[in-house]
Parts: sequence; C-alpha cells; structure tokens
Amino acid sequence: MKMLTLFTIFLLVFWGNMIHSQTTNNSSAAVEEVQVETKKLKKAMDSKNEPAQADSYYNIGETFFNGGNFPKSEEYYTKAKKLYEKLNDKANIEKVTRRLAQSQEKQNKITPAISNYSMAAQMSYSEKSRAVNSNDAARLSSPTPELKAEAIQSNINLTKKENEQGDLAESYSQLAEVNLKQKDVSSAEENLNTAYRISKKEAPQQALAINQKLADLYVENKNFEKAIEAKKKVLTEDFVKENSQEKVNQIQELADIYIKKNDPKEAVDLLKNAYGIALDKGHTLEAQKSVKKLDSLYAISGNVDASVQLYRDFLGKLPSLVSKDRSLVDNKILEDTEQRISQLEKEKELKDELIRKKNVFNYSLIGALILLTGLIIFIFRTLKKVQTKNKKIALQSLRREMNPHFIFNSLNSVNHFIATNNELEANQYLTKFSKLMRGVMENSTEDFIPFQQELDLLQNYLALEKTRFADKFDYEIEVDESLNMQNLQVPGMLIQPFLENAVWHGLRYRTEKGFLKLSFEKSESHLKILIEDNGIGIEESKKQKTEHQKTREGRGMKNTLERIQLLNDLYKKEITCSVKDKENNNGVLVTIRINLK
Repeated sequence: MKMLTLFTIFLLVFWGNMIHSQTTNNSSAAVEEVQVETKKLKKAMDSKNEPAQADSYYNIGETFFNGGNFPKSEEYYTKAKKLYEKLNDKANIEKVTRRLAQSQEKQNKITPAISNYSMAAQMSYSEKSRAVNSNDAARLSSPTPELKAEAIQSNINLTKKENEQGDLAESYSQLAEVNLKQKDVSSAEENLNTAYRISKKEAPQQALAINQKLADLYVENKNFEKAIEAKKKVLTEDFVKENSQEKVNQIQELADIYIKKNDPKEAVDLLKNAYGIALDKGHTLEAQKSVKKLDSLYAISGNVDASVQLYRDFLGKLPSLVSKDRSLVDNKILEDTEQRISQLEKEKELKDELIRKKNVFNYSLIGALILLTGLIIFIFRTLKKVQTKNKKIALQSLRREMNPHFIFNSLNSVNHFIATNNELEANQYLTKFSKLMRGVMENSTEDFIPFQQELDLLQNYLALEKTRFADKFDYEIEVDESLNMQNLQVPGMLIQPFLENAVWHGLRYRTEKGFLKLSFEKSESHLKILIEDNGIGIEESKKQKTEHQKTREGRGMKNTLERIQLLNDLYKKEITCSVKDKENNNGVLVTIRINLK
C-alpha cells in the first residue's frame, strides 16, 4: 500500500512538472485578450484586411510579452513584422522590430536582437527613437562594460525627458547588470531599487522581475536579511496582495531565501502558508510546487511521516482543487486559441491558393470591367464637361446681355436732351452711359468681379437713372465698413435689374418724389444685399401694366434668376433672392444673400 502511494505521488509530481514546463503564468485577462484578438484576426482574414491582421498579431505578441512568455511573443511579433513589411508600413515596422529585439534579448538571443535594434534605428522617424534603438544595439554589441554603461545612460537621459516609465525602469535594470560585471555591487543595488520604484506604479510584472533580480543579488552576496526584506516588501504591494497566485509565488521565493539562509523552520512555515492559500484559491500548480518544496525539506530532516501525510492531504484535495483552478482552464483555452490561429492561417493559405487558380479568369473579367468602367467614366466626365461648358457659355451670354429697354430708353433720353437744345445734359448723359457700357463689356468675361468695380457700375447706373427721372426719386448707397472692398468678389451687374425694376415699375409712377436705398451688409459668412424702395409696389404695378406688357415676360428679371441658378450650379455660392411687397404696399424689398466662403 505504501509503495502504491509513493508511486502515485511520483506520477503526480511528474505530471505537475510536465504541465508546469508547458505553461506560463497566464491570467484570465491575458487569455481573454488573446481570444478577442483571435476573433479580430479571423474577421481580418475573412475580409483580407492585412493591416488589421498585422495589428492583431502585434497585440497578441504584446500580451505574451507582458506575461513573460517571450518565445511566443517573438513568434507573433515576427508574423506582424512580415505583414507590416509587405504593407510598407514604416512606422509600425519600426515599432514591431524594436519589440522583436526586446523579446530576443530576453531569451538571450543577442545577435538577432542587435540586428533588429539596428533595423529599428534605421526605420525610426524621430531623433529620439533613432537614438534609443541605436543605444540598445550599441549596449548589446559593446565589448566593454564602460561602453555599455554609456549607451544605457544615454537612454536613461532620453526616456526621462519623454517620461516613459517602463523603458526608464528597464534601462536602470540594464545598468545594474553592467554594474555587477564591474563588481560595483552598491551601484547595482541602487539602480535596481530605482528601477523597482519606477516600475511598480505602472508595470507590476516588470517590478516583480526587478525585485527578483534584487533578491538574487543579495543572496549571491550572502546578504540574506536584505533579500528577505526585499521579498517582504513586494508582498505588501497591492498588485501582489490582490493576486493570490502571485502572492503564493512570492511566498515560495521568500521560502527559498530562508532555505539558502539555512533556516528550514521559517521556510516550512512559509511553504505551508503558500500551500494553504493555493488550496483555498484553486491554484493547482502552485500547491503542487509547495508540496514538492516541503517534501524536500521533510526529506532533509528525515520526517517521512510528515511528507506522506502532506501528499495524502494533497491527493485528497486534488479533485476539488483542479475543479476550481481557473488557470488550468485558461491554459487549455490559450492552447486551443493558438491552434485556432494556426488553423486560420492554414485556411487562409488554402483560400489564397484557390484565388490564385482563379486569377486568370478574374483578371480578364476585372480588366474588361475596368475598361468598361473607364469608358463610362470618360463619357460621364465628357458629358459633365460639356454641361459645365454650356452653363459657362450660357452664363457668359446672360452676363453680356443688357436690358434692351434700358439702352433704348437711354438713347431716347439723349435724343430728348438734343431736341430741347440741352447739349450739356446730352453730353453728360452720353458720357455716363458710355462709361457704364464700357464697364459692363470689360467685366463681361468674368463670372466674378471685385466688389469695388461692381459698386462703381451700380453708382454710375443710378446716376443715369437719376438724371433721367430727376423729379421722381432720390437714392442712397450704404456699405458695411467691415467689408473688404478690394478682395471681395461678387457677380457683376447681378443687382442692376432689381434697381431698374424699382425705378421703372415702382418709383416713376409715384405722384410724389420717392426714395431708393441700396445697402450692403456682412451677415456672418454671407454678403446681404438689400434693395428697398417706396414705390407703388408689385401688385399695384401689375394693375397699371397694359395688356401688351402683361404678355411680355420681364427679360431682365428672368436673365438675373437664370444667372443665379447657373452661379449656384457652377460655384456652389448658395445665392438666394427674395422679392416681396413691404407692409401696406408701401414699396418693394429685395433681399439677396451670397455665401462668402
């Protein structure tokens, strides 16, 4: 019976060793991260989104790196790097190459690590990043500790400026390693303490690794009290107290220090404590590790009964322990997830092969479609250009067209002045008229003219109408001082037909002298133009028209509305126009708004 029990114990120990050698300390959060990224990876592969595939590989590598599984992180960083290189994504190539170098350095693969640090330096976009990667390459390749220390110190200075705590802590840890090669134990101790103090705030896993280095340093120099103090200090940290699995690990490491100190009694008490926590929280591998260490101590002291009792207790509680051990499930999930990733990659290769076999037909079809699409686009663009050209021609034609009634009436006025022997008035009127015509013709080639030129033309036009109807109306032009008179561009002679309507269909029918006001205001991002008269109004003007006048559509207004439509189509100026009677039919108010953007 005793032999059977010992054989069972042997199998249990062997089984535990096998599991422990194949797994890492994977937290549930890390496993969930890998699962999430695997789903993203599948989606990216299905949609052939290679940037997303590369990002997922990189993120999985980060999860393994942060969990201390550097071989796996190297594997996924390598996959990400190949895709980033295929995409020529230089920023991400630099990032993943540096991470790959760090993974390789952690595994003591110095030559490839140096190569990747150097490559990351060449790909760097910033002076700081280039310097950091170059320093890391120099640190690993330098033949003397002094040169290594110089490269590390340079990185410390750079990361201090950027306040990058993780990299800064790593640099201090590296500097401590150089100190040890230089036999400078006090400097190594100081730098490791600095690294621990920096990393414990933001990088618990890094802090634990640094703490272990510090404890090993003390043990190596037979300073067991300081080693024990360092381990007890880390046990008080929140990131250990809140993580029962890590707490057990740290207690076991503290027990190891007591064993090396030759204090087996304290070591046994600590290991029993670790064993109890592991049983309570469901940490199978940690419980098995505590059992092995206790068994070794019992064997040294010759306490076989305590050893057998311990193993019996462990075997009795093992089924319950395994049933609530989440880490075993997490490791299995992680293993299945990695197999799923491998399966996805094989499926992708198979799909790519099928696609390659269909490419001859697909490329021919795509080529035909591209040709057809190009022809359609060409036809569409040609039609669009023709339409645009036709609109511009129409706009130019409308722009050059002056109301023939205005020209005819102006010439009649000249004839009237001559007939009444008023040569001076005739000459003055003819001069103003010719100046207006010249201005209209000079600006007829442009869709938009400077605001000052438009203002001059409108002032000239109103001066002509005032000369003709001196006893019918007065006028006023008001301009907002905030308007940029020279740089502001407006459509030429767009306002003139509204002024003409105000004079000819409103003011000239008044029995008393009327008033016409033209104002320009800046309203947010628009130019607001107001034309206000106190003539007889639209409805009264319609009543006074003859039957012949009613059958004729006002060419000036139609011309203007067509121009507004064409300007909106061609230039997206959002020009709006509103014409309405004022209250009590006391004249007409025209409001024009032009987008200044």
